[in-house]
Amino acid sequence: HDYITLHGSWARERRIDRQRVGFGCHSVESSRGISSHQEHPFMAVVSEGATQETGDVYAMNFVYSGNFVSFVEKAQFGTQRFGMGINPNGFCWKLEAGESFAAPEVVTVYSDAGLDKMTSTFHDLYREHLIRKSWVYSERPVLINNWEGTYFDFDEKKIFDIAKEASKHGIEMLVLDDGWFGQREDDQTSLGDWFVNEDKLQGGLQALATYAKSKNLDFGLWFEPEMISRSSQLFEAHPDWYLHHPGYEAATSRSQFVLNLSRDDVTDYVIETLSIILRTVDISYVKWDMNRYLSDIYATGNISNHGEVAHRYVLNLYRIFEHLLRDFPHILFEGCSGGGGRFDMGILHYMPQIWTSDNSDAIARLKIQYGTSLAYPVSSMGAHVSAVPNHQNGRITSMETRFNIAMTGAFGYELDPRQLSSEEKAIIKDQVAFYKKNRQLLQYGTFTRLTSPFETNACAWQLVSQDKNQAMVIYTTVLSHAAPPLQILKVKGLEASSLYYCQQTEQCYYGDELAEVGFYIHPIFNQKDFDSRRIDFVKVEDL
Repeated sequence: HDYITLHGSWARERRIDRQRVGFGCHSVESSRGISSHQEHPFMAVVSEGATQETGDVYAMNFVYSGNFVSFVEKAQFGTQRFGMGINPNGFCWKLEAGESFAAPEVVTVYSDAGLDKMTSTFHDLYREHLIRKSWVYSERPVLINNWEGTYFDFDEKKIFDIAKEASKHGIEMLVLDDGWFGQREDDQTSLGDWFVNEDKLQGGLQALATYAKSKNLDFGLWFEPEMISRSSQLFEAHPDWYLHHPGYEAATSRSQFVLNLSRDDVTDYVIETLSIILRTVDISYVKWDMNRYLSDIYATGNISNHGEVAHRYVLNLYRIFEHLLRDFPHILFEGCSGGGGRFDMGILHYMPQIWTSDNSDAIARLKIQYGTSLAYPVSSMGAHVSAVPNHQNGRITSMETRFNIAMTGAFGYELDPRQLSSEEKAIIKDQVAFYKKNRQLLQYGTFTRLTSPFETNACAWQLVSQDKNQAMVIYTTVLSHAAPPLQILKVKGLEASSLYYCQQTEQCYYGDELAEVGFYIHPIFNQKDFDSRRIDFVKVEDL
């Protein structure tokens, strides 16, 4: 057997790693207090030679957002044991007489037809039993986020101008990111001070929300509620509320500490403070960020057992979510943790979409989104078109390539539209119109991986409508080659005996022909680096 895990780092999340199961124990784990960028609470054990379509697959995914361990162990007589649960490292829970402990659940999937069937089982399961019903099949808005467009350098006029420009292109939501609160002019200060900086935003948040509404835009807001800055009013008022060992200097990351959510008083403060804003401002969307790991785990406040702190942190985090979702059921929450550092089933239950990675480069996103798709549906993956050169790796890609990759996700833009050329603005307007027209297919079609960017110089995936009347394939070449070999692409999941018209080749194909024989890719494409094309199929009787 082989085992498959998802590993990575910040801006390089969920890379597929496949290794042989040898004798002994093979494990991946996180002890960072979150499911983490580095390892992921997913593991699959597959038969030797298993592919997307063939072979046995046994897979597990953890319904939990904290420390975990997953393992497969091959014993002396060749038997294998497969498990997943809370990481025992640093965990110790004391049960008094009559008390009980509820362990998080693990979802286990078996497929006798390769990774495709495993993926479709996971996706269907999450839609039917995990994601909150009000958001399972609801259309997600096309949004614009100002972060990469302005970073901390904005005032109300700049945000008004971005909203005005975005509304011209059919964008549906304006999201204000970091920098709107306290004295937040950089990442050194004010986390925990969740009140608007009216010197920076005259008229406050409601003025922005009202202006956005006048431009037919909903309003969304960024928070990082689990964090605290040393330079903040909250720290001055409650210098013992962060995770630390009394008498020792706590570690900072990104110049911030972690609020000790294992304490009920801290949790109550977060609920109360956020509720005030959500109750007084017309907010339709919240981006919930968490930009660092847990460290300096030490029990304070109402907790005395250090081994309980990390798990109680997760439980109280869920308590915050439950409270806010009960009081503000209309708000769409998007999870984020330095990008995709806490992309797990626990978060997905409360937040139907999660920012997949801070890396918005389309070519880097091929591997990130391909790996994430092993267990998570397209509708859960936040994906945006950003400016070029890309802010994370400096790559320059076409607007078409950026759109093709981002639209197969919870779609939006991460740029300043005022800086675009008239040609780029026209392209965005067309992109938004196309996305809206095809939103049900793009968000809720059956997703299948066709060509792996981990194994080839290309990446291809497809979406098929629930009624099988429409299919869309996204095919991306990473680097071009002179006189490249012809490649055959097969499209799966269409009705075998039905005829489908391909708009790009201007030819008709039967469904079984596309699945078994396929068609040549090379004649469709002009060869160039980072070239991405959409290939559309429509059932002939529906033309």
